[in-house]
Amino acid sequence: MIMDMSTRMFKEEGWIRKTCKVCGKPFWTVDPDRETCGDPPCDEYEFIGKPGIPRKYTLEEMREAFLSYFERNNHGRVKRYPVLPRWRDDVLLVGASIMDFQPWVISGEADPPANPLTISQPSIRFTDIDNVGITGRHFTIFEMMAHHAFNYPNTPIYWMDETVEYAYEFFTKDLGMKGEDITFKENPWAGGGNAGPAFEVLYRGLEVATLVFMQYKLAPPDADPSQIVEIKGDKYVPMDTRVVDTGYGLERLVWMSQGTPTAYDAVLGYVVKPLKRMAGIDKIDDRILMENSRLAGMFDIEDRGDLRVLRETVAKNVDIAPDELTRLVRPYELIYAIADHTKALTFMLADGVIPSNAKAGYLARLLIRKSIRHLRELGLQIPLSEIVAMHIKELHKTFPEFKEMEDVVLDMVEVEERKYADTLDRGSDLVRREIERLKKQGVGELPLERLMLFYESHGLTPEIVKEIAEKESMTVHIPDNFYSLIAKEAEKGSKGEEEKKIVDFELVQDLPDTRTLYYEEPLMKEFDAKVLGVMEDWVVLDATAFYPEGGGQPCDLGELNGVEVLDVQKVGKIILHKVKEPEKFKEGGIVHGKINWERRIQHMRHHTGTHVLMGALVRVLGKHVWQAGSQLNTDWARLDIAHYKRVSEEELKEIELLANRIVMEDREVKWEWLPRTEAEQRYGFRLYQGGVVPGRVIRVLSIKDWDVQACGGTHLPRTGLIGPIKILRTERIQDGVERIIFACGEAAIKEWQKERKIISKTSEVFRVPLEKLPETAERFFEEWKQARKEVEKLNKELAKLLVYELENRVEKIGEIEFIGTVVEGDINHLREAALTLKRPKRVVALISEDSKAVVVSVGDEVLQKAGELIKIITKVAGGGGGGKKDLAQGKIKNILKAKEALEELKKAL
Repeated sequence: MIMDMSTRMFKEEGWIRKTCKVCGKPFWTVDPDRETCGDPPCDEYEFIGKPGIPRKYTLEEMREAFLSYFERNNHGRVKRYPVLPRWRDDVLLVGASIMDFQPWVISGEADPPANPLTISQPSIRFTDIDNVGITGRHFTIFEMMAHHAFNYPNTPIYWMDETVEYAYEFFTKDLGMKGEDITFKENPWAGGGNAGPAFEVLYRGLEVATLVFMQYKLAPPDADPSQIVEIKGDKYVPMDTRVVDTGYGLERLVWMSQGTPTAYDAVLGYVVKPLKRMAGIDKIDDRILMENSRLAGMFDIEDRGDLRVLRETVAKNVDIAPDELTRLVRPYELIYAIADHTKALTFMLADGVIPSNAKAGYLARLLIRKSIRHLRELGLQIPLSEIVAMHIKELHKTFPEFKEMEDVVLDMVEVEERKYADTLDRGSDLVRREIERLKKQGVGELPLERLMLFYESHGLTPEIVKEIAEKESMTVHIPDNFYSLIAKEAEKGSKGEEEKKIVDFELVQDLPDTRTLYYEEPLMKEFDAKVLGVMEDWVVLDATAFYPEGGGQPCDLGELNGVEVLDVQKVGKIILHKVKEPEKFKEGGIVHGKINWERRIQHMRHHTGTHVLMGALVRVLGKHVWQAGSQLNTDWARLDIAHYKRVSEEELKEIELLANRIVMEDREVKWEWLPRTEAEQRYGFRLYQGGVVPGRVIRVLSIKDWDVQACGGTHLPRTGLIGPIKILRTERIQDGVERIIFACGEAAIKEWQKERKIISKTSEVFRVPLEKLPETAERFFEEWKQARKEVEKLNKELAKLLVYELENRVEKIGEIEFIGTVVEGDINHLREAALTLKRPKRVVALISEDSKAVVVSVGDEVLQKAGELIKIITKVAGGGGGGKKDLAQGKIKNILKAKEALEELKKAL
C-alpha cells in the first residue's frame, strides 16, 4: 500500500522522511543526521539506567496525565470496559481499546459514548505469555491508553494531521520527551478484518505508541476491483466510517520515566519486592538485569535457541558464565511472571471470568496453574490468593470494584488451588499409565500432543508431567512457547450456533416487517391480521401476537382460522407461522388468530421468574454470577449460571426465599426500547445476561430495583403474577456452570402436590404420621446399616470357610502357584477369598456355580495382569469383566464351560 503520510506537522516543522538503513522501512524525524528508524533491533534501548522522561511517574500519575491532556483537548473521558467483552461473542478477552467499540460503534449501529473520546483500557493478551518475566518488557496484562475519533459519513471529527500533533505535543510538552529523539515509523496495520496506514511512535529504542488510521475492511467476493487495496497480503475496500485507533503503552511510558532494569520493577514493585524477600533470592547486580532487558529488546524470543543466544550474549557482556547467569536471573523471571499473571487474574476474576475448562475460564485457570508452578519452583509456600490480595490492596483506589469483589475473587482462587492439588494427586497415576502404554509401543519421548492433552484435559502442567516421566525413563521436551500454544487454541473463540433454516431469505426479503403485537400488548390472546404470503407450510401475516422461538423461550402455539399452528419462527424481522393446512390460506385474506393461552402464560411466568431468580442468585452468591443459558418449558424452566462451586442447600433456601419475597412485593416490570449506547451507559454490561443482542436499538426489561437485562421475551407486567417460585434441584452441568431447575406459578404448585403425594405414600409404607417420618426413616436406616454390618461379618466368615477349603488346592505351574476352581457363593465371597489367598507368586481364579460370578487375583511377582487373565476365562465361557493389575471381576454366561475356561487359563500361565 502506498499512501502519502506527510502530515501537516511534518510539512510545517521540517520533518524529514527517511529510509532506515537497517530494516528498510520509511520513518519521519527532525534529526537530519539520523539513519535508523528507532525500532529494535535497528536501535537499542537508551533509557535503562537513564530515564527518557525528566520526572518519574507512577501508573496512576501517567494514566491521569494522558487522560487529562486529551480532556483538555475536547475528548470525552470514558471509563474502562470489562476485560470480559460481554457486548460481543467473537473474542474471549479485550486485547485492545478499539475492541470496546467493535462491532457496534464502528459499524454505526451504536453511537460512541463520546466522539472523540479518551480511555485507558486494561487489555489481556496471551500471545507472548512464554516471554513474560524473561524479556523485561512483555506483559500478559497491560493498559492501552488511547484516543479515538469515529469519522462517520458526512460527520468528520479529525484524522491523521491532528492525531500526529496530539501525540507529539503530549510527549514533548506534557512529558518533556526530547523531540529530536522521537521518530514516526510508517507500518501499515491490519487485524480483525480491518486495516489502514499507521505510525509506530518510537523513542530511545522503545515503541511508546501506535497511531492507526482504520479505513479499510476485508473485500467481499463481489467487490469493485477499482476499490481494492492490498495490505499485508490481504485485499481490502474502503469503510464508510474512518476510525482513529491509537494505543499508548502505559506501562512502557512509566518504565521510560523510571529507567528501571525491567518494566516489571517500574509497575509491579508492590508484588515483586515482597516476593523477592519471601524467596530470599540472591541480590543481583542491576547491571545484569539491565543488560538482559537491553538485549532482549533486540531479540524476538520465539524458541529455546533464541533464549540460549540471549543468555550467552548477556553472560559475555557482563563477564559471567551462562549457567551462573541463568541461576541468578531465573528466580527474578519467575517472580516477574507471577506478579504479571496474578494481576491479569485479578482483573479477569473481578470482571466475571469463572475458572473452568472452557473459553476465558480456561485462560484464567492457565494463569493460576502456571503461577502455582512458578511458586513451587521458587520453593514458596505462600497461597496464590495472598498475592492476588496484594493487587487488590494496591489497585482498588483506581478500580473500586476490586474491593467490592475481593471476598469472591479470593475464594475463587483458593478453590482453584485446592482443585489443582487434587488434580496433581490423581494425575500422577494417569501419566504413569500413559508412559507404560507408550513404552510398549517402543516410544521413548512423550509426544507434544499428549503433553498438551495432559494440560487441557487434566490440568497437569508440562513441568509436572516431565518430573513424573523422567522418573519412568521417558524423555519430555517442553517447547518454549508451550503456554502460547495452549492459549492460542483457547483464544480461537466460539462461533455462535447456526441459524435454523426456515425458508430462503429471498422469498421474504421484499415483505414488510411483521408488526409484533406480543410486544404492544403482551396479554393479548386473540387478534386479526392480513395474510402477506404463503411459502410451503409457512404463513406470513402483517401482524401477529404469536411469539416466535428465541432467547430460550419456545414459540407460541394455537390456531389461525381454526387451523393448528405447529411452529412460529423469525427470519430477519419477518415472522412465519407453520400451519397444519397451508392450502386454506391465500394472500390478502384476513385471519383470526387465537393463542394457546395456558402455554403462553406459563412461558411468561417462567421468563419473568428467570429474571427474578437471577437477581436473587447475584445477591446471594455474588456479582460474578452470570447467565450461561436458559430454557423455558410449561412444566419447568432451567437457568444455567457461571459459578465456581456447587450451590449449598442453605444458599438455595436463601435464594428461593428472596425470589418469592420479590414476587410477593408485586414489583413493577417494565420494558422499553433504548439506543444501545444509552442503555449501556445507564445500566452497564449486565444488560447482556442473555447474550449479545443485535441492533442499534435494544429492548430493555427491568424489574424495579432488582434486575435489568436486554431481553426480547414476553413478560408479565408485575412480579405478583408470576406466582410462587420453587427450586426443584441443581446440577453441575460442566466445569464452572451450575444449572438451576425451577418452576413458577401452576407448575410450582403441581410440584408441591407431587411431593405431598410422595410423602403421604411414604408415610403409609412406614405406617406413621407425616411428622414422624424423619425419625422413623432415620431409625430404619440405622437398623439397615446394622444389618448390613452383620451381613458383611457373615460374608467374611463364609469367605474364611472358603479359604480354608481352597488352601489345600494349590497347583504349581512352573514358578507360579495356581488355585482355580468352581465354588458356591456370591461375588463378595469370591472377592474376599481371592484377596485372602493372594500371595506374591500366586494366581487365584474362582467361579461361582450359582451366581456365575468370576474373580481373579494376581500376586505382585506375577507378570500377567488380573484384567488380562479374566478375559481368557470369559473368552471360553462368555460374559465379560475387567479390573486392575492385582484384582479383576466379572460374570460368565455359560457355567457348563467354567472348568474348560479354568483349564485354558492354566495353559496360558
